[in-house]
Amino acid sequence: MKNIFLILLVLIVFVSCKTGVCDYKNLNKVSFQSVTIDTLFQDKISIRAIQIDKNKIWYAADKGRYGFYNLDTNQKMENRITKDSLKLEFRSIAQTAKHIFILNVANPALLHRISKDGKETKIVYQENHEKVFYDSMQFWDDKEGIAMGDPIADCLNIITTRDGGNSWNKIPCDKLPKVMEGEAAFAASNTNIVIKGNHTWIVSGGKKSRVFYSSDRGNSWSVHETPIVQGKTMTGIFTADFYDANNGFIAGGDYEIKNQNFSNKAITTDGGKTWKLTAENQGFGYASCVQYIPKSNAKGLLTVGASGIYYSFDSGVSWKQLSTDSTLNTIRFIDENTAFAAGQNKMIRIHFKF
Repeated sequence: MKNIFLILLVLIVFVSCKTGVCDYKNLNKVSFQSVTIDTLFQDKISIRAIQIDKNKIWYAADKGRYGFYNLDTNQKMENRITKDSLKLEFRSIAQTAKHIFILNVANPALLHRISKDGKETKIVYQENHEKVFYDSMQFWDDKEGIAMGDPIADCLNIITTRDGGNSWNKIPCDKLPKVMEGEAAFAASNTNIVIKGNHTWIVSGGKKSRVFYSSDRGNSWSVHETPIVQGKTMTGIFTADFYDANNGFIAGGDYEIKNQNFSNKAITTDGGKTWKLTAENQGFGYASCVQYIPKSNAKGLLTVGASGIYYSFDSGVSWKQLSTDSTLNTIRFIDENTAFAAGQNKMIRIHFKF
């Protein structure tokens, strides 16, 4: 089933495009010529984590489900993992060249390694604790990866692999910054962890909302304050992205007041050491996922969440609504012209024409 929307937007200045890649020198002054949105599949499903693997869009979902949509055949492959009477909910997904990894949020935390054809699964890490709740997972390369979750003791719960995901080990709390009372994270879109080269950022939320930073693949850490709304259980940073080692964006807000569009978006230009609120009382309210538009020189941003789909061409200073669809949880770009998003009951493709 396809639902196609053509949104004609006004160009304020002329932009020339060559071989499909636009000149972004004046990106803060332009908009899309048109946007086409089509539905890849619909189902009774909740998806909060997707991973682009060449011609496949992998997803991790509720009720023990995972799978991929094949862009070549336009078909969905889905499997289900069952273990005793557990209701498994996978909200984290990551990949190496050989495998896909998905991680269950709650007790017991079950990290599965999956073959690229989707048929073979193996539990490579298990953690049993009443407080265990994993939020996000990423890989630096084919050998080293990281996953993070809510605190069990007085630090974030962080595990790493150095052997391609075959084994995982917890970072001791004495090697990590201490968390504040009521500080945790949100498994909203698998964007609590952001990796650029050796640089790693982890965002927290709740009664305290900060950015944890490692310059050496998780061996040492510092933590930095943010001005994002905080102080309650459901406030704080829900999502983050970095364009490069310096330019980053965090978003979120108050999940209980989803239309509150102040103190919910901030930008950094110094690698996350300092943050500045932007677009106060403008644009979207609560957001579950933010992503930089590739090749946009840190100017282009796209968000999904309760307010719909929003975009910015000036590093987040101003925002325009692209769609009122409030059911999307997570989004990823395959290139500067195409993104894929998923959430409640569907996966969609968004194609941008400049």
